[in-house]
This record gives sequence, C-alpha cells and structure tokens, in this order.
Amino acid sequence: MSVTAFLVVLLSFYLNVGSVHSQGSPHDSFIIQYLERRLSQMEERMNQCEQKTVGVTQKTYDLSSEIRGYLSTLNVVRSEVQNEMDSMSARVDRVERELEYLENKIPTQTDIEMEEALLEQQIKAAELDLLKKKAKIKVEKDCSIGLSQIKSLKIVKKAGDTDGSWFKDPSQGSAKVYLLSGISNNTLLEYDSLHSFIESNTTTPVKVLQLPFPWIGTGQVVYNGFLYYHKADTPNQILKVDLLNGTVVDSTLIPGAGRLPVYSLNPNTYLDVAVDELGLWVIHADPEYGGNLVITKLDKGSLAVEYTWDTQCRSRDAEGAFLICGTLYVVYNTRYGGRSTIQCLYDIHDIIHSDESPVMFFPKRYTSHSSIHYHPGDKQLYAWDDGYQTIYKVETRRNDQVTEE
Repeated sequence: MSVTAFLVVLLSFYLNVGSVHSQGSPHDSFIIQYLERRLSQMEERMNQCEQKTVGVTQKTYDLSSEIRGYLSTLNVVRSEVQNEMDSMSARVDRVERELEYLENKIPTQTDIEMEEALLEQQIKAAELDLLKKKAKIKVEKDCSIGLSQIKSLKIVKKAGDTDGSWFKDPSQGSAKVYLLSGISNNTLLEYDSLHSFIESNTTTPVKVLQLPFPWIGTGQVVYNGFLYYHKADTPNQILKVDLLNGTVVDSTLIPGAGRLPVYSLNPNTYLDVAVDELGLWVIHADPEYGGNLVITKLDKGSLAVEYTWDTQCRSRDAEGAFLICGTLYVVYNTRYGGRSTIQCLYDIHDIIHSDESPVMFFPKRYTSHSSIHYHPGDKQLYAWDDGYQTIYKVETRRNDQVTEE
C-alpha cells in the first residue's frame, strides 16, 4: 500500500475514532489513545521504509551506471586484445611460412650414412645460408642482367582516370593489353593487342570483365591468364582471378603488409604486385623497418610466400617501383610533380648496389606516375602518367658490366 492510501485509511480511522471517543467510556478513551500512538509509530516506520526504499533505488541506479561503464571499458579492452591477436596471428603465419620454407630447403642425405656430428654441422650451415637475406632463387634461364638506362618515352594514349594501371600479360606468346582505371573499381578492360588498344574507342572496349571483388590501389598484374590484385576493404589480401571465367581461384595474405602505403606519393596503393624474369612479386612498406620497402617472392601457382627481403629503400617520396631479374628499382619524385628518378635499388643476389650505381633519370615529363609495370619480354615499362598511358624503353646489361661502369 502506498503512503497516500495509508494516510487516507488513517484519516478515516481517526474520524471513526473521534466519533467513538466522543461517545465512549474513559476505558475506551485509553484504548483509543493507545491505538493512536501505535498508528503514529506505524506511520513513522512507513516513512522510514519509504526513505530507505528511495535510497536503495538510487544505489541500484548508481551501481547500474558503474557496471555500464565497466562494460564499456571491457569492450574497448576486448577490441584491443582482438587487434593484438590479429597482429600476432599474422606474425605467426609469417613465421610458419618461413619455417616451412626452411624445412623444404634443408638438404636431406638419404643415400649416404653420415655421423651425427657431421649431419648436424651440415644442417646448421644450410640454415645459416637460408637465413641470409641474399638468398638465391633458382631459375631455368640466365637472369644476370640489370638496368643501365631508360632510353625513350612514348605516349600511347590518354584514357580513363588520373590514376590507374595498364600492362601486357608477360606470358610467352601473349599480346593482350589490360587496363584498370581508377584506384578502386571492379571492371577490367581487355584488348587483343597494343594496336587494338590504340585504335579502339575507350567507351566500347574489346572486352569488359566484371571482377568478383573490387580492387584497391594501382598494383595489379596479369600473369599467365590470371589477374593478381589487392582486394578492397582488406589490409593485405591478394586475390588470383581466372580471366576465362572471372572466378577467384586462390588468395593469400602478405605478412606485415597493409599498414601504410607502399609509396608515399601514391597513398591509395598498399600492395604493388610485380612480375619479372624470376616470376611473381609483391612490394610493400613495413613500419617495423622504418617504413622501408619489403619485397616478397610468391609462388605463382599456390601464392605461397617463398621468401621475403627487407630493403634499405625508403617509401617516402617514392611514386613506384619495379623489378628486373630480382633487382628492385625504386622511382622517386616530389609531391608537386617533377622528373622521375631511380635513386635506390636492391639486388637479392647482392651483385649490384645503390652506392655503386648512378642516379637514373626518366625522359623529361614533369608529372608523377601512379603505376609502373615492367614487361620482361618487351624490356619495356608500362606507366600511367596523369591519365596518359606511356611506354618507356629500357636498356639492360649484364650485372658485371653494370658494376664496372
């Protein structure tokens, strides 16, 4: 019963008691006074009870607010822990890949019985060689050439957005040209040849391919009929898409990549996929190495990481890069656009070095590239220059000739 209802009952009782009091005996008057005192005491206790109820309600509300604050803090901590777990998972994955690579490369002596000490010595020597950054990649053909000069510039066409990428499939016998306009899209344009690209109207391309997922950045390549690109809305996922049916046939995560742009002058590109005489590569920047560039060799079939090299080439003021025979060449510029130069290189075979090679200049064109792709068959660079599709002819020499001059 509420206090208001209780007061109404009490008032009614008082009226009845007053009526009895005016008519009853002295003994009745004593009883009535006793009852009045008891009722007054009950009323006081009821007031105390109501006050305590209000206090308990306030404490409950305060406790609920405090618990909500703890839950909010717990959610933040849980999110931070989840981020740390994701980062740790990527690191563990990288370690597992490197361990798998080491296990596959450690030589086995199945046909020769050897003493235990000699076997351990050979295993340690093999592991030491594999842990060196200057690992050797076995190739079926001679690949001892290096870049000596960027000879000429040819402006092929102006098509698409300011940023984009275009290139040829470096597979043997392929003449197809591919164009991806913009920094994020899901449409790939395919042309039968360079002549077809030059002569065609960009509004009616030879073939339009709708990709299953959009790309991000300008670091795509086509290799042996498959498109390799950075999937949008992911930090470091590379997709392999079959261009015959437009389906994803494989994907991989690049350890340590995706936390900052690979080139500071192309802030939307986080993974730059490249092809040279040795196969498929991914170039990215790693904040753990001062933002310097990292190159990762991928198996073109399984997309497994074969090896990773940390270079001394900085990502700051870089606009692009490409590889020739396992040597990374980094192109630098200014944020306002100027003449592009190659000022840093990294050779995985440790034959040529930046400090021994002169700065190489691109033919004069005072803008900045949004993508540069090397074609090992044509010995040409296919670049996207402020909406212009351009081709640079490069001259290469054997590495021993390059280092002598």
